[in-house]
Amino acid sequence: MCGIVGYVGGQSALDVVLAGLKRLEYRGYDSAGVAVLADGGLAAAKKAGKLANLDKELAARPLPAGSTGIGHTRWATHGGPTDANAHPHLDNSGRVAVVHNGIIENFAALRAELTDRGHELASETDTEVVAHLLAESFSSCGDLAESMRQVCRRLEGAFTLVAVHADAPDVVVGARRNSPLVVGLGDDEAFLASDVAAFIAHTREAVELGQDQVVEVRRNGVQVTDFEGRPAEVRPYHVDWDASAAEKGGYDYFMLKEIAEQPKAVADTLLGRIGADGRLSLDEVRIPDAVLREAQKVVIVACGTAFHAGLIAKYAIEHWTRIPCEVELASEFRYRDPILDHRTLVIAISQSGETMDTLMALRHAREQGAKVLAICNTNGSTIPRESDAVLYTHAGPEVAVASTKAFLTQLVACYLVALYLGQVRGTKWGDEIQAVVKELAEIGTQVDEVLGTMEPVRELARGLADKNTVLFLGRHVGHPVALEGALKLKELAYMHAEGFAAGELKHGPIALIEEDLPVVVIVPSPRGRSVLHDKIVSNIQEIRARGARTIVIAEEGDETVVPYADHLVRIPVTPTLLQPLVATVPLQVFACELATARGNEVDQPRNLAKSVTVE
Repeated sequence: MCGIVGYVGGQSALDVVLAGLKRLEYRGYDSAGVAVLADGGLAAAKKAGKLANLDKELAARPLPAGSTGIGHTRWATHGGPTDANAHPHLDNSGRVAVVHNGIIENFAALRAELTDRGHELASETDTEVVAHLLAESFSSCGDLAESMRQVCRRLEGAFTLVAVHADAPDVVVGARRNSPLVVGLGDDEAFLASDVAAFIAHTREAVELGQDQVVEVRRNGVQVTDFEGRPAEVRPYHVDWDASAAEKGGYDYFMLKEIAEQPKAVADTLLGRIGADGRLSLDEVRIPDAVLREAQKVVIVACGTAFHAGLIAKYAIEHWTRIPCEVELASEFRYRDPILDHRTLVIAISQSGETMDTLMALRHAREQGAKVLAICNTNGSTIPRESDAVLYTHAGPEVAVASTKAFLTQLVACYLVALYLGQVRGTKWGDEIQAVVKELAEIGTQVDEVLGTMEPVRELARGLADKNTVLFLGRHVGHPVALEGALKLKELAYMHAEGFAAGELKHGPIALIEEDLPVVVIVPSPRGRSVLHDKIVSNIQEIRARGARTIVIAEEGDETVVPYADHLVRIPVTPTLLQPLVATVPLQVFACELATARGNEVDQPRNLAKSVTVE
């Protein structure tokens, strides 16, 4: 959520910052602004709406040239999306500028203090109090980094802060607590950003910041301390993708590009997982095998699409390891007093590694003595750093807000974790694990086959653009696929869409069935649990008898569904547990095309942000 860019170096700060903000547009925002240090002063511009509005403002009233600056794209929390509430926020003297992601929970008390001392605040935001507090502190100590430390010690909540001061013209200072911030190290220049995508065109060398740290960024280096001023250790790392990976590459939307990248993303996530000894390995496992063997319960915590990946993982984990597995919405987890101990393994799934609900859930789990394994797509992010083990999904950058390739790679990662647990606990033989990994290795080709047959799905979606509701049904692992298909339609097409376990149809949802209502049905393989297949065919007959339009997703060779399908979408034959990897793809294409037909913004759906960094 929101985007932050800071720069100090030899280039035009305004150009660098604006380009960085454009790369962060996918995060979701409703206003934007910049501030530049120049000619001994500070100049700022900000506008509600998209960056195009800010570009027009800058064309009409250009800022002076400078080589130090900050910028921000804001998603409104405290105060609506107005020019006044947009970032950066300045103090009354106009010498300090601050941008901020997150929420400062005690801002009302701080605002009252400032007002009592004669400060005049111009916005409704929680952020503006920081600018005024920094100005007060700087007037006493004359050091921007120390001022930031003093202010941070007074703040409560989750925040990333980046600030500049006109009296410190060659430095940008940042701070983070429970919200992402990364440093980019260039040649005689440096960057601060909420995501490496902001500076990837300039450098691929980065430094990850830890919890409760302040960073002072200059052209020739950085200094990092904790909030008390003690030097902090940092870990440099190299970003293994380049700027072109975050460009559309000829596609109309990032989402279309990312759907097309799924075969490669799946293959990359599988690379190097089987060692020379034939055993499965993860990226970082700091949990002894003996502890994993003694685990009596697995709990998966995740949100949104990642939660649906967890629901599918439950089937694989319980089937392959015989360990009971629960799947929890991270936003609800710690509030229901979950039963956890040292024999519980918690799996936290997050594309960004900064999802606040999931981060707070894993912290609660660790406080209770549980071990945490993270599944994540972002190297160096908070959730992997605070976990006991991590498996990275090597999907590359996912720019579109609605997740596609991250979901498929999360599924692959979940299967690998399940197999790893089976290996450690001795519930799966080595040849059995290798056989499943081989089947997973073939999935990329099968996804590619599905993508080559999607024109009828696109045509169907265009024909449903005037509909108000679509229902999705599935059984077994098809149920989470149905939930994911419904979520994609809500996110992109702004339609009422619901996913149901098909067995629940007669327990209420069948009342929704009416003439010409589109119902998507994910059919399990008749070769696996045939009783499930027979039952869902009966479900299709029930809804078709009541006038619904049936859209059936079934594997090649399944002829029993043909008489009951108004629209039949074929997918390759896959093992039952792995079917979601191919069955989900038509639903992604369907939602994307339907949203396009309805004239919606595909990559940046309304009201949504890519990374939810507040609870």
